Amino acid sequence: MRSRLALVVALGTAAASVLGAGPATAAARPGRHVLSGSQPRWLTRARATGGAPAAADKIQFGILLNLRDAAAAEATLASISDPASASYGKWLTTSQFKQRYAPAQSDVDAVRAWLTGQGFGLRDTLGGMYVEASGSTAQINKVFGTTLKNYVYQGKTVHANSTALSLPENTPSSVIGVLSGVLGLDQGQALKTPGDTLPGPDAGFRPGTPSSAYYGEKTATTLPAANGKKQPYVVRGYEPKQYQSAYGVSDLIKRGVDGRGVTVAVTDAFASPTIASDIATYSRKHGLPAFGRHQFTQITPAPDGYQLIDECGGAGWYGEETLDVEAVHSMAPGARIVYVGASDCAAGLDEAWAATIDNHVADIVTNSWGSGTDSVADLGQEAVDFYSQFSLEAALTGITVDFSSGDAGDETQGGTHPELKTVDFPADLPYVTGVGGTSVGIDKHGKRVWEHGWQSAYSALSADGKSWGDPVYSSGGGGGTSILFGQPFYQRGVVPDAISKYFGSTRMRTVPDISMPGDPNTGFRVGQTQEFPDGTYYDEYRIGGTSLASPLLAGLQAVQSQKQRHLVGFANPAYYRALNSNKITDIVAPRTPVLQARANFVNGVDAADGRKFQLQTIDVQTTTIHSTRGYDAETGVGVPGPAFFK
Repeated sequence: MRSRLALVVALGTAAASVLGAGPATAAARPGRHVLSGSQPRWLTRARATGGAPAAADKIQFGILLNLRDAAAAEATLASISDPASASYGKWLTTSQFKQRYAPAQSDVDAVRAWLTGQGFGLRDTLGGMYVEASGSTAQINKVFGTTLKNYVYQGKTVHANSTALSLPENTPSSVIGVLSGVLGLDQGQALKTPGDTLPGPDAGFRPGTPSSAYYGEKTATTLPAANGKKQPYVVRGYEPKQYQSAYGVSDLIKRGVDGRGVTVAVTDAFASPTIASDIATYSRKHGLPAFGRHQFTQITPAPDGYQLIDECGGAGWYGEETLDVEAVHSMAPGARIVYVGASDCAAGLDEAWAATIDNHVADIVTNSWGSGTDSVADLGQEAVDFYSQFSLEAALTGITVDFSSGDAGDETQGGTHPELKTVDFPADLPYVTGVGGTSVGIDKHGKRVWEHGWQSAYSALSADGKSWGDPVYSSGGGGGTSILFGQPFYQRGVVPDAISKYFGSTRMRTVPDISMPGDPNTGFRVGQTQEFPDGTYYDEYRIGGTSLASPLLAGLQAVQSQKQRHLVGFANPAYYRALNSNKITDIVAPRTPVLQARANFVNGVDAADGRKFQLQTIDVQTTTIHSTRGYDAETGVGVPGPAFFK
């Protein structure tokens, strides 16, 4: 899963409510209206450089406005998303959502007029909830009563407001009363570099050999035994037909139930310049139908509109885009796919994601990125409210939003904050589906012979090649208990108190909701143009993570929508109701360790510089999240079952 550079804004309370809105202002400075909690907490851990953003730079930011009657909106969602309700599936139109719950048009007009009056440029308004603007450093300093400064934070030079933001004394009450927060002035962990263009393809790599075409094909006979026997080599990455067979869509696809009539959006940062040709080659090699006319489209900035390229690892996002698009197309070859590429992996990605929802670009939106934490000091109330409001709009208007749950388990072993057990934001939003990861064995007949939660440890081969070392935790699907959100209605009575009350006596939101394959060792075979020592060309490699799980699920949801002849919409209530039914397959821990041998090329490309060997232990029980009967914080309710499409 790609890491999103989070907005780093102070949060005024230890845990937010679902929509977490507090007082917008506090009269801390005579004559101005101070925005509570708007000074970044991370400044105490940063070093000021003494500089400031260039005076000529135009800084993009936005004003978030409060929803009207959020409680009523949540009650409506509980009714229309419950399969047992008479109102089930009666999703609102975007227009109805705005009329009932978005800020009044007069409030939006007041904010836009105020921004214009302060000399700011206006960009767009999303959902009647977020007014996009831009201005110079001098304008921002004057209007918001602060000084933007450059800081060195976590090895990056970033700029942020050095004090709390405030509004001028003469700011109309109509603006003060509706304003929820200001986003985008605090870069947090990234430096904007406007005007750059995107780099070429990323450096290439290939999975090591020996490897198997399916689980159990090849055995590591030359490597030491483990648990008394020789272990199988990992697969080279499962191919589309294998996943179609394993998750029950092969026969549906043959009958034309392949997601046609359903649109899936993939949101990421940047845009691969070779994506169209890569998909065409991949589809041809793996027996997938080529995209029809207008079946694959892209929404991206102008070529010179990208920012934070080096800080975000621009070309690295090409692989994310390729994985996401090819995974969706593999599971739903008839679905229309829209790729939404943001200008950067910070505020640009926030806005691109929100615009995808507000413009109803798709019926399903898959997002394989996150912040690696839901720490209040690293997110901020403004960002939490922004994502809460737009995900609520999505849920109410029948858009399914899937988020990868993360690739570091409970984040305590090599995560963003190893001192804190945490889940990933935005996957823990109550109105999205947090998608966890599994490890899966698919045999030569395309059948799942086992499936367990993805939590991996590796043992190194001894120097003499005769034994394996102790297993060391590596990675796994994200899961656990949120500290931001209370328990949503669909988890009540289903999630055990031992999980939901992990941080105290209050029941909280838990993640994931449902899972799909994520283990990179069972993984997915992806085709992409990359730079190799002997040239730049298309090749294939194995990849995984919950970056794979989310688009695989999105493809199944597209097929499900076509099969059931109605949109899946906000799916979580249906998933929790289906627990312990044949619509959902429960995932439990293995009774005995499941082991696999893995070969890696030392140079990442071929065996010229030798190989390194590892032994993978699947679903290790060394973190705080485990697979159990029923709901658990490793795989949620489980994975799609035999009756998932009925």
